[in-house]
Amino acid sequence: MSESPITRMAEATPQPLARKVRGLSDRAIAWIFVAPTIFLLLAVNIFPLIWTINLSFTNFKANRPNREVEYIGLRNYERILTDSDIWLSMQATAHFLFWTIFFQVLIGFTLAWLINKKFKGNDLWTTIIVLPMMLSPAVVGNFWTFLYQPQIGLFNYVVAFFTGADPSSFEMLGSVQLAPWAIVIVDTWMWTPFVMLICLAGLRSIPDYIYEAAEIDRASKWRQFWTITVPMVMPFLMLAVLFRGIENFKMFDLVVQLTGGGPGSTTELASINLKREAFEKWRTGYSSAFAIILFVTVFGLASIYVKALNKVKDR
Repeated sequence: MSESPITRMAEATPQPLARKVRGLSDRAIAWIFVAPTIFLLLAVNIFPLIWTINLSFTNFKANRPNREVEYIGLRNYERILTDSDIWLSMQATAHFLFWTIFFQVLIGFTLAWLINKKFKGNDLWTTIIVLPMMLSPAVVGNFWTFLYQPQIGLFNYVVAFFTGADPSSFEMLGSVQLAPWAIVIVDTWMWTPFVMLICLAGLRSIPDYIYEAAEIDRASKWRQFWTITVPMVMPFLMLAVLFRGIENFKMFDLVVQLTGGGPGSTTELASINLKREAFEKWRTGYSSAFAIILFVTVFGLASIYVKALNKVKDR
């Protein structure tokens, strides 16, 4: 009978090393395996965060590395919190967050509820619906830019069909009023399938016997929906909102692909404003303070939300 690979490896291990390994506790061996991951996390995440906090208290500019760095205390934070352009970008971000999450949850849950009925061709339609989230933001941005073109955009002709107006008169991406909604439509189209999949997992986790018991008690379909389906899917819905909220708060690539961050301040989200301060104006210390404010905002809101999510799960 041939020896197993593990046995051959044990026999090939030098005796001094084998004696040292045998002398280690399980806790020590666990730390040996975990240590490289912890080191990478410290190098990739923790160190840049600490360095950014340090730069936020200075007037450092990355395009002038030889310039003497001066520590200016909380002056960068004061300028940010009193800058009207910053607050306009935060308002644009809040508008984008609210409407994208609202439409994605509404449409995603509806699609999940329909697909959960297990009709003929269920798997095919699920695959087709999921396709948009498999595309990169660059591809989606270019694709929808063509759809929004005044002369050849298919979307403009659809709008003109329902309104009876000239399709060439629509300037979705060039309009201050319509550009934010154009971005909301694209993000909803791309990421609704993600919310749908999470809601579908929640719907399929509900045991059938609960609905059977409700039918025995003569509960209507509407009452079953509000007293069984919605409460049991709610933790999954809240989880989807958490994921999409964090991702959309730092949305950058899709907006730049569609509008370049303009026009004006209507589509200049906080992440785009941060990029402009850091890599166009080269105000590294100022942008570092802005990044810390955004990080604290996201972390704080996410922590509060997670506590609410845990309360819902414990019910």
